[in-house]
Amino acid sequence: MSPSSSTTQATQPSAWYLWFLAARPKTLPASIAPIVLGTGVAIHEGGFHAPTAIMALLTALLLQIAANFANDALDFKRGADTPERTGPTRIVASGYVSVNAVLWATAVTLVLSILTGLYLVWRGGPPFLLLGLFAIVCAVAYTGGPWPLAYLGLGEVFVFLFFGPIAVTGTAYLQTLDLTLTSLAASIPSGLMAVCILIVNNVRDLEQDRRANKRTVAVRIGDGASRREYVLIQQLTLILPFLFWSFGWLNAWALLTILSWPLFWQLWRQIGERRGAPLNATLGATGRTSLVFNILLAVAFALS
Repeated sequence: MSPSSSTTQATQPSAWYLWFLAARPKTLPASIAPIVLGTGVAIHEGGFHAPTAIMALLTALLLQIAANFANDALDFKRGADTPERTGPTRIVASGYVSVNAVLWATAVTLVLSILTGLYLVWRGGPPFLLLGLFAIVCAVAYTGGPWPLAYLGLGEVFVFLFFGPIAVTGTAYLQTLDLTLTSLAASIPSGLMAVCILIVNNVRDLEQDRRANKRTVAVRIGDGASRREYVLIQQLTLILPFLFWSFGWLNAWALLTILSWPLFWQLWRQIGERRGAPLNATLGATGRTSLVFNILLAVAFALS
């Protein structure tokens, strides 16, 4: 470790806590939620397979942690993360850990994701080998490479795909070995809620991203429009279970998702009122709300 000159050994956090911060635990519900929902769809379709569900969850978490590690190092190298940022501590920008150490951690985590993913490839066949390679490339290309996705304003697109159709439909397929319209439809709310996590992050960092020429959607459309986008996406998400009911993919168990509505109302109040660092709590709350909503929707599918 190489703490900055202003950081003394006495005040430096422990190594375990630093890597915990780098993993960005507030964002990890985005990986858990679609696997839970995909498993609920698999139960709905009579194909639940516990070992596959567990390995899919481990692989998803490892890929996201690797992407978060890479983001910590590569955003610093591009000047998007500085010690003055309003978001949670970044271990490279704060001078606690070197860029090379975090890049090595990224590589190790990606290797672990490959090891867990081999089971999924064995279960699902060659298409999942291609999906796995695509996921590994995007984990690094999100903020790295000559055309980093986040800097081009493509973050929302890839977050929706990976935490929606790829994760939910892929999890359901790996358990049932059958691709269905139901699993594709169920993936939409999961992807939308993951996008909302990213929106909070980008609204909080809007000015810093603009200075670093990081052309996120929030930078492109502005603060007010991004906050309205956040609310509208969540309102659409809340409607979707009842559309699924109308199409016959769910029954009255869709009403379970109403239990999550108070959490959404709190988020809408927060996104309207908070600026800067207080949005860190909103980001965490968005992740937790996404997980609660997806669990309720998964239970609704399993019981329908």
